[in-house]
Amino acid sequence: MNQSRLTTTATTVLRVILGFLFAAHGWQKFNEWTIAGTQAAFAQMGVPAANVSAPVIAGLELAGGIALILGALTRVVAALLAVNMIGALVLVHASAGVFADKGGYELVLLLGAAALALALTGAGRVSVDRVLFGRKGSKLAVLA
Repeated sequence: MNQSRLTTTATTVLRVILGFLFAAHGWQKFNEWTIAGTQAAFAQMGVPAANVSAPVIAGLELAGGIALILGALTRVVAALLAVNMIGALVLVHASAGVFADKGGYELVLLLGAAALALALTGAGRVSVDRVLFGRKGSKLAVLA
């Protein structure tokens, strides 16, 4: 397999798995915990404006995860998800140390780093972005 195919495969695998995980977390906030429960949990954790931030974050994670799976608006969505993870790291997880089993930041750090990597590299060849914006000379090609 040549370098181009390896890069395409790696980017696609990263994007789809990261999208799945974010979508799962968003789905969990809507359906398992409910938005009211997520708002209460956010308030208890000290997240500012929990009544507004909980549905916004749940929506970003669910819709953003689906967008990543498809490779749609990947750079923008991935950047927003990276900022989301920085917020989770600073506001909730940093004080608990590294390990997730103690409420630590290992998962949010990994998710944030993966999202940042996609924000920097883009969706790759196997994506909606490539189909819509990947044409040479397109002013929106930077999104691909």
